[in-house]
Amino acid sequence: MSADYKLPVAGEMVESGDVDEVVNPYNGQVVGRVPLATPEQREAAVAAAVQAFEETRTLSRVERAGICHAIGIGIGKRRRELAETMALECGKPIKPAEIEVDRAGATFAMAAEEAKRVGGEIVPVDVVPWGEGYTAQYHRFPIGPVLGIVPFNFPLNLAAHKLAPSIAAGCSMVMKPPQQAPIAVLKLAEIAYEAGVPPKSFSVLHSTVEVAEPMVRDDRFKLLSFTGSAPVGWHLKSIAGKKRVVLELGGNAGAIVHSDADLDWATTRVAAGGYGYAGQSCISVQRVLIHRTLFDEFCAGLIERSEALKVGDPLDEASDVGPLIEEGHAERVMSWIAEAEAGGARVLTGNRRDGALVWPTVLADTAFDMKVECEEIFGPVVTVRPYDDFKAAVQIVNDSVYGLQSGIFTHDIRLIDYAYANLEVGGVVVNDMPTFRIDNMPYGGVKSSGLGREGPRSSIEDMTEVKMLIVNRRH
Repeated sequence: MSADYKLPVAGEMVESGDVDEVVNPYNGQVVGRVPLATPEQREAAVAAAVQAFEETRTLSRVERAGICHAIGIGIGKRRRELAETMALECGKPIKPAEIEVDRAGATFAMAAEEAKRVGGEIVPVDVVPWGEGYTAQYHRFPIGPVLGIVPFNFPLNLAAHKLAPSIAAGCSMVMKPPQQAPIAVLKLAEIAYEAGVPPKSFSVLHSTVEVAEPMVRDDRFKLLSFTGSAPVGWHLKSIAGKKRVVLELGGNAGAIVHSDADLDWATTRVAAGGYGYAGQSCISVQRVLIHRTLFDEFCAGLIERSEALKVGDPLDEASDVGPLIEEGHAERVMSWIAEAEAGGARVLTGNRRDGALVWPTVLADTAFDMKVECEEIFGPVVTVRPYDDFKAAVQIVNDSVYGLQSGIFTHDIRLIDYAYANLEVGGVVVNDMPTFRIDNMPYGGVKSSGLGREGPRSSIEDMTEVKMLIVNRRH
């Protein structure tokens, strides 16, 4: 049953003439109708954020922490509702949807703690003769209004990763939710207002690109925090002007399984990382390199685990893999598989589609220039290839425009040290999938995978400015 929603703009709940229908990607049913913000509403939201910043920047640390803490509790109270919302609007299976709700609550709890630690330090300046008689210190001050743009794949927790640190830092925010799945963010706004967020300090603008893009150019925003695809992210950076920009973009994560790996664990975790949320994660396992001595056994284990996963209705507690966000995305994934097959790749399992559902697929004999290898597939597809030399495997992982996270399965500390020193990524995960993330980590990538780091502490640093105070004690 669908519902009608309003937008929280400049402290008021508003409607507009144009309405988006939010569609369940599993069955095509309308699950909600959300107003599309107008240019006038955009201006009201931005002006309110500028005005509200004069209030948020003066909130004490304990007030900021209290708001974040209250939002985290509010999220927990609506755990099942929020999980079902994500299952309906973006096709996330209910079990991982509930985990995302828990993560969002934890993100606000972490931000509450970090709010108490926003500070500075004394800088010794009498380290040179001309610094004698002076003292210096710095503190962090909120940067100003922040623009947050959220993707569909983790609509609640990635919204939390933008809103929570902005509150903790003392900033105001305007947020653009994902076009395909805005409802979870609207419910987060309800929780935030109930928790005491100054209403004008947080607006949510569900909008088209034409309405949203002018905000990226708007100098009244002091920071853009964007999570999404690499082409869109780098385009937005090019038009963002002088504001700070933090980009958390895509990847085609590689995992290396060495000869001493725990094979059962490795296949289990690769399957979890490759097919969780139908592969629609920036750090989904996409490319797996396996030592030749284990290759056949690893492939057999991965096929077994892939075929054991239940594909279907995201509201079914037994479902492991739900639909892709849109049927067009599923069609694209299948076309990339077909293109790889035409180029000589072998399908070991999968290669089946029903509407927006795509079954977990394993491809062997792929080549680097195939899209399933060199681009981000954002679907439940994993490629496998054997290797003989660990250093060569590291180079293959690096031979990508992306560099978000990588996983290595080995107990050899020398290889771990080599991988950590030489993998061109933002994070190396040992004996687990590259899809592993805890929300207080400084998370992000290099190369085309992004710019800056997310995580409450890292984001607060981006959302604050260092200001020095130098005192001449002699006069």
